Amino acid sequence: MHLHKSLKSMPQEQIFLLTAAFLMPFVFNVWSTLLNNFVVEKAAFTGKEIGLLQSIREIPGFLAFTAIYLLIFIKEQRFAILSIGIMSFGVAITGLFPSVYGLYLTTFIMSVGFHYFETIHQSLTLQWLPKTDAAHFMGKSLAVSSFAALLAFSGIWLLMSVFAISYETTYMISGAIGLTIALWMFFHFPLFSQPHGQHKSLVLRKQYWLYYMLVFLSGARRQIFMVFAGFMMVEKFGYSVGQISLLYGINYIFNLLFATRIGQWVGQVGERRALTVEYVGLVLVFTSYAFVENATLAGGLYVIDHLFFALAIAIKTYFQKIADHRDMAATASVSFTINHIAAVVIPTLLGIIWLTSPKAVFLVGTGFAICSLICSSLIPDQPSRDNITRFVKTSA
Repeated sequence: MHLHKSLKSMPQEQIFLLTAAFLMPFVFNVWSTLLNNFVVEKAAFTGKEIGLLQSIREIPGFLAFTAIYLLIFIKEQRFAILSIGIMSFGVAITGLFPSVYGLYLTTFIMSVGFHYFETIHQSLTLQWLPKTDAAHFMGKSLAVSSFAALLAFSGIWLLMSVFAISYETTYMISGAIGLTIALWMFFHFPLFSQPHGQHKSLVLRKQYWLYYMLVFLSGARRQIFMVFAGFMMVEKFGYSVGQISLLYGINYIFNLLFATRIGQWVGQVGERRALTVEYVGLVLVFTSYAFVENATLAGGLYVIDHLFFALAIAIKTYFQKIADHRDMAATASVSFTINHIAAVVIPTLLGIIWLTSPKAVFLVGTGFAICSLICSSLIPDQPSRDNITRFVKTSA
């Protein structure tokens, strides 16, 4: 009843954003949760192949800047729905191609939809929300995404552990659900007006340099977590599909319970303090990854690592405060490309290093976290268009 009243009083634009924030992680988390076990069992992947697959997955992220040109022909809102459909199709057919090159192809298709959606969803969120409400809403959106992920994990457990459904069928079911709800979104929601006309060309502004740097380091660091922390659980500690699903479930239960409050806290303490907490924690976590030998302790580190992701809201709200509203769509596209510059290269390079020294892979992550901590110290107490960094004020 409370949820129904809350949704009824919420603007339709925000309901659209929350629906999309639910659907994308539901479908994507089925793909990602099954991936490590699927590629090891069905295609005999090693660290080398999984690293290359993850690099291929990040190529569409690197090319996210092309979204701004596609917006010449399609509205952002429609583009978001189309992207969900492409991602869902890629997930649906993943189980049908259990080979190295088949998985590379289906991963690329899935990733095109995923990364275009993430780019457009971020742009629409920053455009449609007032600055004072952005952090709180992003926390709420993260909670909704976590609920979706929990449903995905529960579905995986039910289908595969209880009913012994195959990988192929599980992937097909999740993709079909994504396509169905995407069609519903297309016909259910009206085409909303844009509050600010968006630039339809690439935007790279020197005054946004600190934001670009934070985004770049975040992308590099996140790849180590997404690719190698999960792979370590399967390869080194022998985690099963059920155990991986449980581990993910713990992560998302935390987000479901606390993400909205974390968003409020970020709004209260400011971006610099929030990111400082995140990066100090990540320095400790990545260093611990390098030396952990106990499966339970490794799982604990994985959960702690994931907890810090909610604080990354602060990077987006920092940009919203310093940027011209007309730059949102173009900069969202460029920022995703920047985020994925390292992401395209790092999985493959570190996948090769992994074969001889997994410890070195995680110590590289420690280095990225330290660089992020240094950069975050430059964020001012009150970011604005004429107060972009802590020590240098720049007129917009």
